[in-house]
Order: sequence, then structure tokens, then C-alpha cells
Amino acid sequence: MATTPVPPSWLLGAQVVVNLVLLLVAVLVVVLGGVALGAHLPLQTMGFVLSVLLAAGAMFALGLWVAAIARTQRAAGAIGAALFYPMLFFAGVWLPREVMPPALRTVSDLTPLGAAVHAMDISMLKGQFPPAESLLVMAAWAVIFGWLSVRMFRWE
Repeated sequence: MATTPVPPSWLLGAQVVVNLVLLLVAVLVVVLGGVALGAHLPLQTMGFVLSVLLAAGAMFALGLWVAAIARTQRAAGAIGAALFYPMLFFAGVWLPREVMPPALRTVSDLTPLGAAVHAMDISMLKGQFPPAESLLVMAAWAVIFGWLSVRMFRWE
């Protein structure tokens, strides 16, 4: 990508725009699912939207960091998988968070996907604003890994 005639900021900006459009499509799917199919809509809409935005920001920052440190496509895939699959476990994909032992749930609450699931569950099902701890965890991942991506990004 270093051979492209456009400045790096345009290329990275385009990547951000594409991912934001995908995020909007995902939100649209939730809304249309509720309206057209009668699916359960979030009881606490603002908390749900904030949770989705922070989760997307945290995961996007983590993905940018992987892109910044990986020197090859194969390395990026391996690093991404090594991070993503454990986060899926802690988010409750294979073992629901409700049945996790307290120590695992604590670790889960400190991962971006675990915090996201916790925050979205509370806003979607209980109608409460998500806990500050979950929102802060996602914001911290977004800020820290966003900063690291900028600091570590190199064309070569």
C-alpha cells in the first residue's frame, strides 16, 4: 500500500469511513429487525447506542494496532486470531457469562468484547444505562490501542 499515490491519511481515513458505514448498517439491521420482524429492541436506547459505539471503537483501535505491528498479511491474521478468539470466549460465545466462575467473569469484564456484552445486555434487556465500568473499559481499550496504532504505524 505504500506505493499508492494518495497520502497515508487518505487511505487510513477511507478505512475509517468504510468501517463506520458498516457500523451504521449493523445498527440499521437491529432497528429493522425490531420494526419489521418484531425483534426485541433495546429498552435503554442511548445506553445501547453508546455501548455499540464504544465497542466498535475499541475493536477498531485493536485492529489498527494489529495492522501497525504486523509486517505481513499472514502475521496480521495470526495476531488477530490470537487476540479475537480468546475475546470471543470471554464475551460468552462458548460459555455464557452468567455461568462463568467469578474469576472468569472478572477477566471478561476487562476485555472489550466482554465489557460490550455486559453493557449491551443491561441496556437491551434490563432497560438500565450501562455501568460506567463497562463503558470505561471499552473507552480505555479504544484510547490506548488507538494511540499505540498511531505511534507504531509504519509503511515499511
